[in-house]
Amino acid sequence: MSSNPVAAAPASEPEAGPAAAPDHRRLGRELELFDTDPLIGSGLPYWLPDGAAIRHALEEFIRGRERRAGYRHVYSPVLGKRELYEISGHWQHYRDDMFPPMDLGAEQVVLRPSLCPHHALVYRSRARSHRELPLRIAELGGMYRSEPSGVLGGLTRVRAIQLNDAHVFCTPEQAADEALAALELIGEAHRALGIRPVRHRLSLPGAGGKYVADPVLWERATALLTEVLRRSGVPFEAVEGEAAFYGPKIDIQIADAAGRESTLSTVQIDFHQPERFGLRYTGPDGAKHRPVMVHRSVIGSVERVVAHLIELYRGAFPAWLAPTQLVLLPLSEGERERAERVRGRCLDLGLRVEVAGPERGSLGARIREARLVPYQAVIGPREAADDLLALRLRDGRRPGPLPVGEALARIGALVGACAPELWDEPGAPGGGPGRQ
Repeated sequence: MSSNPVAAAPASEPEAGPAAAPDHRRLGRELELFDTDPLIGSGLPYWLPDGAAIRHALEEFIRGRERRAGYRHVYSPVLGKRELYEISGHWQHYRDDMFPPMDLGAEQVVLRPSLCPHHALVYRSRARSHRELPLRIAELGGMYRSEPSGVLGGLTRVRAIQLNDAHVFCTPEQAADEALAALELIGEAHRALGIRPVRHRLSLPGAGGKYVADPVLWERATALLTEVLRRSGVPFEAVEGEAAFYGPKIDIQIADAAGRESTLSTVQIDFHQPERFGLRYTGPDGAKHRPVMVHRSVIGSVERVVAHLIELYRGAFPAWLAPTQLVLLPLSEGERERAERVRGRCLDLGLRVEVAGPERGSLGARIREARLVPYQAVIGPREAADDLLALRLRDGRRPGPLPVGEALARIGALVGACAPELWDEPGAPGGGPGRQ
């Protein structure tokens, strides 16, 4: 629970004007989520405990969604030999955005600007059969971009990026279905997070860019992505000059409160890197065939999506994402021991909980301090004696005194389901539809 919370309005409330537009940089510092230091460097924010809790919850959320969608997770190093990126094409086409190589004896290593070359090598680690395809490999991994200082800002543009990345290795016949499934997974995750994209973009090469020179592969990939977008039914527009160097992509665009647009999620079809890395699978005919590589990122960089969520919710995060999910409020020191026991039960359930005792002020002051916390539980003499919690919800509802086990089970179920609702009883006193 932040010691200096900011006032939060429901995300659906209209803004009073440009001056009221939330800024994740200001909110992030006031809510004690992240910060920067000149000794660490520009574009290299660090996460404070409450921000780290949000990040961890978000990472577990996306890993769970990916596991259910058939992805298997890997870890790969943030460094690679320069030769790796020469093979992938990054060194030729993307060098200006990479950090300089580091000499290690007779070798040069580079901070990776992308995870896809590493995943190509994971695929290549042994012989593959068509029976294994599609092979879906996912990773929440670090990568580094040598961004100019003038474009850096808060969490939205950084030099050290934690990317929700994945690559599907499949047959050419499977590529469109895999790309469509990735697009649907992105939509499901966005809805769960409350994110509303402003548009879908088919990003194509433009004149004068550093693109792989293979018109046939570009045409094949563009045709497949166009088919995917049409099958999905989402409106889209084709924009030149926004493609990756190795192929076209679908970009899902979001906008901040000031109307600035950025890319959050992507789906790409890549014929180039399977060729460069010599990837193969054995087909039903016993011959060697080239797989297609579908790149996809559901929530993009953790930094950018958290920046967007900070501005979207202004600190009043959904219960499953909130840094502190429940605050226990003993009326006096006499109820402290009971509050600590309840805290232990909460921790056993995986809930993020704090005890705010009378040393932090009057009950009213403590309730106001915890106004961004989804659940508050007052523990007075009656509650301590009867093993009850007098719950208060962030939206003002009071479900009433409940047995501790029942109250925690309900909260735990909503948190575990990543539900947007604060409570599962629409008819609760003072309630309404049960939404935040």
